[in-house]
Amino acid sequence: MNSISWLLASLIPFLALTDVQAQGNTEIESFSKAKRLLQQKVYNEHRQTLYCNAVFDEDKNVQLPQGFHTDKHKKRAARIEWEHVVPAENFGRFYSEWREGHPLCVSRKGKAYRGRKCAEKVVSQYRLMQADMHNLFPAIGAVNALRSNYSFTVMPQEPVDFGSCAMKIENRKAEPPEESRGRIARTYLYMAETYPQLQLSKKTQHLMQAWHQRYPVAEWECDRASAIETLQGNANLVVNEACSQRLQKGETQEQIANR
Repeated sequence: MNSISWLLASLIPFLALTDVQAQGNTEIESFSKAKRLLQQKVYNEHRQTLYCNAVFDEDKNVQLPQGFHTDKHKKRAARIEWEHVVPAENFGRFYSEWREGHPLCVSRKGKAYRGRKCAEKVVSQYRLMQADMHNLFPAIGAVNALRSNYSFTVMPQEPVDFGSCAMKIENRKAEPPEESRGRIARTYLYMAETYPQLQLSKKTQHLMQAWHQRYPVAEWECDRASAIETLQGNANLVVNEACSQRLQKGETQEQIANR
């Protein structure tokens, strides 16, 4: 084998890995279907919300944690909603249909519209990103409403907004409880690696990398990613790598303990 052939052969595994890393959701375009699958197939035995660990039933009714309260959106606090951890606007505004509209985006009354509704109607790739279950988590409706599309940060001086749930929202920013930060970080990193339409600021990249390292993956997060991969057809490789390292570390500790 000459040097050029050897080089090409050595690049094949790398190119294959790159293809896998670039693959996002290619199966489910319906946001409603994605939410239904999560409810029935992924969270059917682990009905807890992302931010507040609130328990919910098969009909999406929430059992609010003791000490939880909200001054706004009180009716929405009674039910869970499926939240985009990476807000839909963050990748939707990449499309001109979101920003400017489209000739097909006209209401029955003849009024043109744009934004999420237009992108969802016209752009297939947007629908796939919107329905990507790796980016969807259950949240108390009131928390989802108040978080809106705000970016995550750390605000140590701000008080919590929901009593016993340590979620903070202030000045169009949100600080999630510590127990949710690892999952949030690995979702952001997955979306950024998978969809070139999503552009993260350097500040957000650094924060998510820091949270990813500081808050290790848990068994449920691994189970969740595996279930979604089966249903949706693509992996969250950020989570999978963390789960693999967790397993290897656990096996090593067990071997040491048995010496």
